[in-house]
Amino acid sequence: MATKLFVNLPVKDLQKSVDFFTELGFTFDSQFTDDKATCMIIGADSFVMLLVEDRFKDFTKKEICAAATHTETILALSADSREAVDELVNKALATGGQPSNEPVEMDGMYGWSFQDVDGHLWEVMWMDSGSAEE
Repeated sequence: MATKLFVNLPVKDLQKSVDFFTELGFTFDSQFTDDKATCMIIGADSFVMLLVEDRFKDFTKKEICAAATHTETILALSADSREAVDELVNKALATGGQPSNEPVEMDGMYGWSFQDVDGHLWEVMWMDSGSAEE
């Protein structure tokens, strides 16, 4: 069974994407970074490869989805608290991201979402672990 996750996303301007995600607190693995791609570290075993569109096309015969107008995927990140959800989404919006959906409150869960500078959808979720035990 696989133990690591690598998500590949096409981007129009690699430096703009790197700047955006750096402002959100993410770091990058320089070993897997050049002028066409970078490896954004999400966690110990989770990574997002940001690839300029021409490089991304090397891995698929399909057309690249226009993320600004079509949904190809929704990437979900966990947060340690409700406040951390709001902090990350507010930072994304202040750094050039766009709104996606309004905050959502469900039984023991709270989430909010944004679009990155290329229009990719990101959800940030907090799950109340105490509520799941009840």
